[in-house]
Amino acid sequence: MPVESSPSLPENVASLQLTERSWNGVQLSVAVFQCSGEVILSLPRQERARLGVILEESGGTCEVRFHPHKPCPVGHMPRYLHFSPADQEVWGHTNASRVVDVTLAFEFDTLGERLATRFDPARLSVPLARFSNDRIWTLVKMLADAVDNPDPSMQLYGDGLVAAIASQVFTAPQAIPDRTGKLAPWQLRRVTGYMESHFPHRIELETLAAQLDLSQAHFSRAFKASTGLAPYQWQLDARIRRAQQLLSATDVSLGDVAEATGFADAVHFGRTFRKLTGMAPGAWRNERRR
Repeated sequence: MPVESSPSLPENVASLQLTERSWNGVQLSVAVFQCSGEVILSLPRQERARLGVILEESGGTCEVRFHPHKPCPVGHMPRYLHFSPADQEVWGHTNASRVVDVTLAFEFDTLGERLATRFDPARLSVPLARFSNDRIWTLVKMLADAVDNPDPSMQLYGDGLVAAIASQVFTAPQAIPDRTGKLAPWQLRRVTGYMESHFPHRIELETLAAQLDLSQAHFSRAFKASTGLAPYQWQLDARIRRAQQLLSATDVSLGDVAEATGFADAVHFGRTFRKLTGMAPGAWRNERRR
């Protein structure tokens, strides 16, 4: 959940709202700054490497500095990213009135084990004050949009996005083999059975991949090749199918259907149901009972 920062804000920062969540062992922080003048913010050394994305800069511009009084040597660009290795001292500078900054903090040894991937040491040790990658920017924005979404399927969704971001940014191209095969029928039965037996609770991508002793990347590709859906989409689709069963076979309220299928409330359930089926739950139930 979003939390307001303590009263001891940096000079010219009027307010700071911070929202955090962990996916695949990677800590995501979404910081929303409201500023009233020039801001120089010291970001202390951290044991984890950090990938940052500026999602919004209104009324001015932002930049990352590796010395507080030396401007960024790379010119401003839209939708830019920045990377600081572990133990790198960093400063943020802005004259914008509103800034939305997203930071992902990585522990690469742990993440490499989870993804069964070797990251490129050259990419992990070089600080980058500004660089452009529209695909990564979009993936990070998708993560930020889901940071406070309580829906159980958001766990698989975020785990997959984090795996994709890490592989895109930090893995040497030849390090990822091109595996496009499908899961064997018994593998698909095992993993979908696992998801059904844990319905509708939150499941991590690492847990599903471990059922078949596969890396997360290999599992995700093979699962989608087998089903046409990413794991989180399959789980969400299964929850909607279960909701349809309850709607057609029982008279329980929409709130009870929402609770039984893992949605936060009837409003969230109704919005998701309509998005995936094209009809509101009540209308879908009435249509089937004519």
